Amino acid sequence: MSSTIPNPNGQTSLRALRRMIAQRSVLGALEVFAADLGPIFRLSLPGFNAIMLNGAEAARFVLVSGRQDFRWRMEGDPVTALLRHGVLVEDGDSHDRLRHAMNPALHRQMLQTYLTAMARGTDAVIARWSESQPIDMLVEMRRAALLILLETLYKVDFAPELDRLWQAVLKTLAYISPGLWMFSSRLPRPGYAAGLRQMDDYLYRIIRLRRQHIGQADDLLGLLVSDPAMDDGLIRDQLLTMLIAGHDTSTALLSWALYLLGQHPAILRQLQDEIIATCGQHPPTLEQLHQLRLLDQIIDESLRLYPPIHLGSRRAAVDLTFNGHTIPAGTRVLYSIYLTHRTHPHWDDPHQFRPQRFAPDAPKPPPYAFLPFGGGPRNCIGAAYAQLEAKVVLARILQQVDLTLLPRPVHAHMGATLEPRPGVFMNIRRRA
Repeated sequence: MSSTIPNPNGQTSLRALRRMIAQRSVLGALEVFAADLGPIFRLSLPGFNAIMLNGAEAARFVLVSGRQDFRWRMEGDPVTALLRHGVLVEDGDSHDRLRHAMNPALHRQMLQTYLTAMARGTDAVIARWSESQPIDMLVEMRRAALLILLETLYKVDFAPELDRLWQAVLKTLAYISPGLWMFSSRLPRPGYAAGLRQMDDYLYRIIRLRRQHIGQADDLLGLLVSDPAMDDGLIRDQLLTMLIAGHDTSTALLSWALYLLGQHPAILRQLQDEIIATCGQHPPTLEQLHQLRLLDQIIDESLRLYPPIHLGSRRAAVDLTFNGHTIPAGTRVLYSIYLTHRTHPHWDDPHQFRPQRFAPDAPKPPPYAFLPFGGGPRNCIGAAYAQLEAKVVLARILQQVDLTLLPRPVHAHMGATLEPRPGVFMNIRRRA
């Protein structure tokens, strides 16, 4: 017999509200709910009714054992309206065909060819920095991520367009970020049309230019343009999906990693020594990147504490059962990667920054306790790309500058990704 899914009571809700105010984030409230109610609880608000799952067992249920009974596509959500038929919001055969078409550009064997562009994009951003004023790494890592993604996957120099389209990119991200639309899809959403139109105009232009000069079709744009099953609209949907999801997740990862390193200067110095000893001052090779063990650990621990995609959203296609509870068909089901990464049975002192958790000889977390790129057959298509990019960008920064974090309050903001707000402000000093 199934039992009733727990609802937060008044006392729990009050403590959750206090935690949310203290942390300036809804994540604080979710932590209280999970501590009091366990791996499944109901979130009931006017116009919004969802079930929240957390923990490794829940992640396995959503991503693997029960995945055929969940749907990614949710009509009426802004992310579906924006991405239309992007791979991220498609189900079944449609998703599989799109992923198959895109996969060669993101396969591990292609990564070697992206190294030079990743280093070049990072260097272009670093060259703009001044020692005379603090640098907001949230902004600068977005610049680097955009330049790198457009050059590697679309073979486009985005530098001439970066300032012109900057606000359009931010508007596009805001359009799909959590907001009042979650409570009613009928609410008007003014202020986005111009930015979204700018993004579309740019993407259709680069598609048209590539069709005129196809060249070698080994990048993502080239592969899609060369596919006879792809019209311009469907190509646009995949390009926008990768541009928005790909660059914003890297922005979040890189800025959180720099924030955490700034908070722990001894670890920062240790990492900088490892990078200089292994790579010198030259852009790192793939072989050298494989030797940077501490850098790997720092990236993984940053992803654990602040996973860019902190929440998964699905809709139950049929009645489901989890942990003795019935989840009715049609219910929105959320699973929290953030909570799963901070669950005490899976991690000791889960709120502490401890890169050594991921040392080669450290105990391994249970399966699905660490899932910054999702898991199962629909894990993130760009996971290997993102990890390589993070290593190159961080290595190039620490080869060239010393960093000092300014003591300003930072909180985790639930936007399109989980990002540090109001920013990560650091002073830099160029290394001789």
